[in-house]
Amino acid sequence: MDFHEYVYARGPALLRLACLLTGDPHRAEDLVQEVLVSAYTKWHRISTADRPDVYMRRMLVNANISWWRRLTNREVAIDAVPDRRREGDHEQAVADRDAMWRLISALPPKQRAVLVLRYYEDLDDAAIAGILSCSTTTVRTHAARGLATLRRHFPAPSTSTSGSAT
Repeated sequence: MDFHEYVYARGPALLRLACLLTGDPHRAEDLVQEVLVSAYTKWHRISTADRPDVYMRRMLVNANISWWRRLTNREVAIDAVPDRRREGDHEQAVADRDAMWRLISALPPKQRAVLVLRYYEDLDDAAIAGILSCSTTTVRTHAARGLATLRRHFPAPSTSTSGSAT
């Protein structure tokens, strides 16, 4: 498979992964473009590897982590104007999903990468370890710490329906 065929076939999946890693579709496009430019120059070596998808995912994760390491790329978030609460399950679900993504975006890059690769890309620990160049134990540690942080800041909704009157 040549480079153009690979980008045509796997480009949307790489962009989706980058969006999940960065939380920003515009920065995700820049990240994918940066990685593809780098991969183009060494495509012969990448394409002859056993699994070029793993290599490309690793490049995306590493490029995202490198971006955050540069001090000039630290963005300062401002408080958003809170929306008025309305009755209805849909609005609450959207608010909960937005709050969860804010928490995921605040996780350290490796923890965020592990959670995204595990729950959105549906990869197992061994595949994630291969992408992140670490052991499966480290993957499980990052996942446990990330999930613990999310649970601490975003408790699970209660399953009881208290307060409902007839």
